[in-house]
Formats: sequence, C-alpha cells, structure tokens
Amino acid sequence: MTTLEQLSQTNSQLQQTIVHEFSALDLAALNYKPTSESWSILECLEHLNRYSQYYNPALARAIADNSDGSNVATITYSWLGKKSLDMVRPQNGKKHKTVKHMNPANSALGLATIEAFLKHQQELQRLLQAAKNSNLNKKAIPVEFFKLLKMRIGETLEFIVMHQERHVQQALKVKQQAGYSEGSSLSLIAGC
Repeated sequence: MTTLEQLSQTNSQLQQTIVHEFSALDLAALNYKPTSESWSILECLEHLNRYSQYYNPALARAIADNSDGSNVATITYSWLGKKSLDMVRPQNGKKHKTVKHMNPANSALGLATIEAFLKHQQELQRLLQAAKNSNLNKKAIPVEFFKLLKMRIGETLEFIVMHQERHVQQALKVKQQAGYSEGSSLSLIAGC
C-alpha cells in the first residue's frame, strides 16, 4: 500500500469516527471541557477546520500546478517536513502551543463545526486522490504561520492527516473523560 493510500484510508476512518462517536452527542457533551485550559470536542474539531481552511486550498493549487504527468509517488522528506511530522504524530504526547488564530479556545461552537469538519475531510479525500498524478516532492505549500517556508506536497498531506488523527484522538479522550458511554446520556463524573 502506498503512503497516499494509507493516508486516504486513515482519512476515511477519521470521518467514520466523527460520525460514529460524536454526531449523536448533544451540545453539552460536545462543549464539555475536562479543565478550563483544555479543549472541548468541538474546539478540537474547530482547530482542525481552521487548518483545513488554509491547507486544503493551498494543496489544491499545488496539486493542480504539479499534475503534468511527471508524477513522483514516493514521498521524500525535508528537514521541515520531518520536524512538522514528528510534532503532530499521534504517539507524540508532548503538548504544543498553537498560534493564536488557530486556537479555538472559548469559541461559541455548534453542530456546524462537525458538518464543516466532515466537508473538509471529503475535500481532503479528493485531494489525496488527485495527488496520485502529481510530483509529491515538489516544495509548493507555504507553511501557514511562516509563508516563506515551504513544505512538499506529500509531506503536507501526511502532516494534515496526522494532525487530524492527533486531535480526533484528543477529542475521543475528552468524550471518555466526560464519562459518556454509548447509549447513555452524558454523565459528568465529579472531579473531572
């Protein structure tokens, strides 16, 4: 299985997780925060929506501009790509401070956040398919917070999927900390 196929499979699983785990929850459950400093389920998804609003169009342009038939399907990694991927790996338990405009803390969020997330995921799925015809090693994606630095198409796709996987896992932990179980209403456990 190629890296793009693995990313596509992970992306599909993330969509299914969102629908299965969060779509039936009420707003109180979706906005529950274990601590005042932590994010709610919806804040985790809104953070990802903000990244998608920047990276999906940037990826679409880069893929379109680099789909001339000289496709390179194997991803090689720049120092920036390696560092970025290491930071967002779901296994990396280290917390990282997010840039202010990507931080959704204390935002008024509703079900539209989930709908937007799923829409972005469908768009990403199309981008993953389109990327099969492009040079994945072309440096074409300006980094959101410092546009002078550019990442390669392939490593950016991998970064986006890993970043989403990391924060969906975070949202699942929030759901678990809330004491929510399948088929029952939200039961907040004292002391969470």
